[in-house]
Amino acid sequence: MAVLKGSCACRKISFETAATPVGASVCHCGQCRKMSGHTWSSAQVDIDDLTISGPVKWVALSPTAKRGICPDCGAYLFWKAHNENMISFALGALDGPTGLTLTKHIFVADKGDYYEIADDVPQQK
Repeated sequence: MAVLKGSCACRKISFETAATPVGASVCHCGQCRKMSGHTWSSAQVDIDDLTISGPVKWVALSPTAKRGICPDCGAYLFWKAHNENMISFALGALDGPTGLTLTKHIFVADKGDYYEIADDVPQQK
């Protein structure tokens, strides 16, 4: 896989990985909906395989994880469980083609009532 590079909207934060991401997913949980305005699409790599540059602000909205956002433009870029070595990064923040395919929808029991999931990608409650 080629190096994936991404950035926030104001480009003060950038990130990249040469690792092959796992678990490209769409999260429908209430926190992701509030942070993103709808759903949040991400993929994971080992934290040691992701290089992040810039002033990430880490916010813990639950006792299990923290989210990395840009303090300037507000872009929600990262999600990291406290007890895991993996980190998720926003697919929408990637620059250029990704070569990735969604593998699952997660937290679909919490999805908004204003839309339907209309693809054949597996769903997890």
